[in-house]
Amino acid sequence: MDKFVIRSQRALNGEVNISGAKNAAVAIIPAALLVDGPCKIENIPDISDVRVLIDIISKLGAEVRFDDENSISVNTQYLSCYSAPYDMVKSIRASYYLIGALLGRFKKAEVALPGGCDFGFRPIDQHIKGFEALGARVVIEHGIVKVQADKLVGAQIYLDVVSLGATINLMLAAVKAEGTTIIENAAKEPYVVDVANFLNAMGANVKGAGTDVIKIKGVEVLSGGLTHSIIPDMIEAGTFMVAGAATRGDVVVKNIIPKHVESLTAKLIEMNVKVIEGEDWIRVQGTDTISKANIKTLPYPGFPTDLHPLATILLCLADGISTVTEGVWDSRFQYVDELKRMGAKIKVEGRMALVEGSDFLTGAPVKATDLRGGAAMVIAALTAQGVTEVHNIRLIDRGYEKFDIKLRSLGADIMRVSESE
Repeated sequence: MDKFVIRSQRALNGEVNISGAKNAAVAIIPAALLVDGPCKIENIPDISDVRVLIDIISKLGAEVRFDDENSISVNTQYLSCYSAPYDMVKSIRASYYLIGALLGRFKKAEVALPGGCDFGFRPIDQHIKGFEALGARVVIEHGIVKVQADKLVGAQIYLDVVSLGATINLMLAAVKAEGTTIIENAAKEPYVVDVANFLNAMGANVKGAGTDVIKIKGVEVLSGGLTHSIIPDMIEAGTFMVAGAATRGDVVVKNIIPKHVESLTAKLIEMNVKVIEGEDWIRVQGTDTISKANIKTLPYPGFPTDLHPLATILLCLADGISTVTEGVWDSRFQYVDELKRMGAKIKVEGRMALVEGSDFLTGAPVKATDLRGGAAMVIAALTAQGVTEVHNIRLIDRGYEKFDIKLRSLGADIMRVSESE
């Protein structure tokens, strides 16, 4: 197992290119199982979650060829297996998209309950509710979700809570169902739009993605034969924007869709950070004084829960007392105890944290408690006095492509070393 060793305080300066979106890629790769012919997926991030999913669909019978580091060709013509056991899916939350994709293809699926980051209770009840509305029978036995239908028939589905995972999973299950499916109170994230664009390119009929009502007219065949390029990762973009601001640097974040990070941009400006926006780039220039702010995470287009731990780093360096309210997950503050090791003054009460700003943090041995919390530890270390070791970085590798290499290109003193060294 590796760790990051990060030394001294340095302002980050330069340009960084953002990779393809993790949360889109981990849905589009399972979506390829619905395609009856070949397809090509470009701008895939080289991260562990993606590698695991590619391995899974290969074991299910898909033919996968890497055209280059960030592009694959997929042919599922001879796909025959609809079962993904625990040892295949245990490490990633997004494995639940295999249920919708396999159900849409075979009218049955057997997939172990997903793994991934632990943010407390994360049910898949909205997924199950939707599958049943489409005509499937769902049972959970020995940790395996077993779904089967004689046929799938379009239905009107109202999601009780806005759920990105359920919205995409039901899209996957419905594209080959008979008739029309309407998903109400749907998630609006750009990832939903990207998955819909992929499906439509392959022959599906999905309308309304990006709004709270999605209409899907079932088709018999997704013929494939085309290429889809995954959108840029707005959370990676936000991570480097925060890194530039926190280190009082000057960072140009390239290959992005600025609209996707509007909520962060607005908050940075409120915190006295200079932000300049271009067509496909954003420049962040840190200032000597970071103003306090209050942040509440909400479903898109609100402030993203995935940027919550990273924004907290800025508040730790701000002038005054700020608040962070988590409006999505019930256990997102697990990273706080690690941050306190570095001198952060944070008090958590339920879903809200009070953050008292200070002049600096200090280096300490810390660990990644989850993907985004781990990235936050790295950004905190870049602002700290002394040496910081960030352990358990396999969680960071789940969602960031060449994170340490990109940071070094901006001037960071960060090294990946073996835990044994």
